[in-house]
Amino acid sequence: MRLTRQSNYAIRTLVYCAVNEPGLSRVADIARAYNISELFLFKLIKPLVENGLLATVRGRHGGIKLGKKAEDITLLDTIRLTEENFALAECFEDGADCPLIGECDLNGALREALGAFFEVLAGYTIADLASKKRSIRDRLGLSAAEAVAEPLH
Repeated sequence: MRLTRQSNYAIRTLVYCAVNEPGLSRVADIARAYNISELFLFKLIKPLVENGLLATVRGRHGGIKLGKKAEDITLLDTIRLTEENFALAECFEDGADCPLIGECDLNGALREALGAFFEVLAGYTIADLASKKRSIRDRLGLSAAEAVAEPLH
């Protein structure tokens, strides 16, 4: 099984925002840090915002930030939003025409493996991935001076 680029960079974006707290993060800065296009990043951010994992702040000094605490966002939360399906074999899909469906143990074994995969992902949070904050900030080229302060209201 291989995750899509969307899942990979969605997680990376959440980690970026986590290590950049309490400041706001700019899409351009995130795209530059990961060497991806801003357009691609905007597309993958949309479902994260719609589902409350990220929040946007509009305006001249706007940006994005985590929509909830990093400890409350699991890898499973993110991957469920960014992966189209988890069909490990044809027999997982509607309309599969394998003559062994219902009699083959492959489907059960794969479902068990997928369940274990989900269980592990549910056990890790964005906070876990961002726990080496200083080191990650350095690797992403973030300095205290670059953090965008959230406007006070």
